[in-house]
Amino acid sequence: MSSFEQRGVSGEQYKGPAETHYIDTPEQVELEYSVAGIGSRFVAALLDLLIVGAFFTAELIVVVMIGAAAAASPATGRLGEAAGKWLTAFVIFINFAIFWGYFALFEAYWKGQTPGKRVMKLRVIKDSGRQITFFESLARNLVRVVDYPPGMYLIGVITMLCNKRNQRLGDLVAGTLVVHERLDEASLLYQGGSTLVAAEAANVRWGQAVTAMFPADAVAKLSMQDLMVIETFFARMLDLPMETRAAVAYRMAAQMAAKMGVTLPEGNPERALESMAYQMRSQGRVH
Repeated sequence: MSSFEQRGVSGEQYKGPAETHYIDTPEQVELEYSVAGIGSRFVAALLDLLIVGAFFTAELIVVVMIGAAAAASPATGRLGEAAGKWLTAFVIFINFAIFWGYFALFEAYWKGQTPGKRVMKLRVIKDSGRQITFFESLARNLVRVVDYPPGMYLIGVITMLCNKRNQRLGDLVAGTLVVHERLDEASLLYQGGSTLVAAEAANVRWGQAVTAMFPADAVAKLSMQDLMVIETFFARMLDLPMETRAAVAYRMAAQMAAKMGVTLPEGNPERALESMAYQMRSQGRVH
């Protein structure tokens, strides 16, 4: 127990090797993440830089073609100088959009992944365990200009070596970290049309429709934080032993039911949690 390191009042703590990150949610659910090391992140970054380089090469070809066409044009004087300035400004803007937009947009809308991270089975998440937003993705990637010098993220690597969660400066600014994905991990809740569909983690049985089990006014007492906790549990429950998973599900369902002021139905508590999430989403309370 002496090796534990408590961080503030967030309920977040370390309980072992630096490569493992533990998060205690407000519902007393412990989530475990395997923090990505420098090697896997370097390979992912290299793959992404190769893709970005391909974009830059295509841009260079286009600019050269435009320049050649302009040189062959009879237009000269102030009009030609003005066009050259506009072209230079356009190239600067495109370069900025490609380099920073590539990482920020992919991580924001690909659930924390770029093509390189997807190949290496990595994902960017908040240090609270939730998915990052666009603004958090933008913040961590704008700081690349500081992490990159003098070349190939040297400053970022030094920063990663100086903290237990392998965070570069961009991660520290945005409050994010990069973790490994489990190969057998899949979200147990997904939105299919207007129906939330569930999968049984034990035998990967997809297609079970979720039914409403609680009064609407009772579900309305649950908060967006409660929905996030439920969905985080379903997203990470494959990491838990079956006994622990059952105990955690029962404790969460009982606490949610007490908050709603209703009796927890008999049966599998995971079905009750699925129903709570389904009903909250049906009410339009999504995040």
